[in-house]
Amino acid sequence: MKETSLNLSTGSARDGVVRLRTLIILRWFAAIGQTFALGVASFYLDLQVELGLCFLAIGASVLTNIVAQIVYPENRRLPEAEVLVTLLFDISQLAFLLYLTGGMNNPFALLMLAPVTVSAMTLRARSTFFLGGLAIALVTLLVFYNLPLRSDSGFVLRMPQLFVAGFWVAMVTGIGFLGIYAARVTAEISSMSKALLATQMALSREQKLTDLGGVIAAAAHELGTPLATIKLASAELVDELDDPSLREDAELIRDQADRCRDILQSMGRAGKDDLHLHTAPLSSVVKEAAEPHMNRGKSVHFKFGSGTPNSGRMPNAYRRPEVIHGLRNLVQNAVDFADANVWVEVKWTDRDVTLRVLDDGPGYPYDLLGRIGDPFIKRGGKREKDASRPEYEGMGLGLFIAKTLLERSGAKVGFTNGSDRQRTSTVPRYGAIAEVIWPSDALIETQDGPSKALGENKPIEI
Repeated sequence: MKETSLNLSTGSARDGVVRLRTLIILRWFAAIGQTFALGVASFYLDLQVELGLCFLAIGASVLTNIVAQIVYPENRRLPEAEVLVTLLFDISQLAFLLYLTGGMNNPFALLMLAPVTVSAMTLRARSTFFLGGLAIALVTLLVFYNLPLRSDSGFVLRMPQLFVAGFWVAMVTGIGFLGIYAARVTAEISSMSKALLATQMALSREQKLTDLGGVIAAAAHELGTPLATIKLASAELVDELDDPSLREDAELIRDQADRCRDILQSMGRAGKDDLHLHTAPLSSVVKEAAEPHMNRGKSVHFKFGSGTPNSGRMPNAYRRPEVIHGLRNLVQNAVDFADANVWVEVKWTDRDVTLRVLDDGPGYPYDLLGRIGDPFIKRGGKREKDASRPEYEGMGLGLFIAKTLLERSGAKVGFTNGSDRQRTSTVPRYGAIAEVIWPSDALIETQDGPSKALGENKPIEI
């Protein structure tokens, strides 16, 4: 799997996800609903219900809530073990109430699904399996063991056994399906949040480097003239002064001015966000993105061409951090898994700009091809690993970050594999292909007539 590896844990542990206040509020709603249902059944429908034991169970739930509110702060986030214990209490309390009120003949048995769903959304799979197994066992016991509901005349209210069996099958199926469904959806939301956080961190880092480079480049540009003046004046003093000690001081000033110039020039190479370099030729932007991976033992070939007849001039492109970082990730992935060659092909027209990154490696796994660009891709329950790189643990974050950043710049990103039909007589091109297409106005600077002077650099506002 081709991607950039980031140190971002994606384990299944979800400690600290649930606030105590959330569980307390849910339990208050449950207690109020249970009290209301018992009141209706007993005083409106005239059903014979063991009110003492039922209110004992509801009282235990209320007492637990009160103790939790007194002992712990409501904003406390519970570890997994405490959430599991809380859900075990809730499901046991509900099962006891159902035992007292007809078991599976009670339509409120459907509420047994709630604790399992909460567990699937907040706990590890192991805890959810345990709670789901317990729920199925309790539902099964309630089919055979329960206090039947009776009317005021003593008539037993129960469903036909076929309906009870069907309700049991529906409950077991619902516990399994909702548990798996909720766990999958929650895992995808969690992984997407982590991946977006990683993307934001990457973009923030690239933006800081660009801003720092802009400060350096602006300093080199603005200080160049006064340093040249100091050097010229000191050189004239060296020629005119007869006193050896004064001449040495003038030579020292000249040498230090040269040193300042060299330092600023060296630092300025990293700074490209000067006002005069907000845009650059498209080829320069692409090569700048690929530069960190040019000397990693693989040959990187560039090809630039216009798709418009009689248009040979290289257009200027905006130097945006998301564009450079996104392209850099694509080139890095191609270099990581290429056998010997990587091609970067760029073609532009009046309507769009198309960039393709190709390599001669094994390509993307075909069973995962439709999911390229998703974060934390797994195969067979485990993260994809490359046999040629045992230390490389793939998570899909690199391509996700590249895709997200490039789409943020207005591009459409696609991934596919080459075929034998794309082989040439000299080099084969049948590895992975990443294609990025921008509308022209999203990447290319629009120029009406000849270029104009940009003026002085603007002061940085903090």
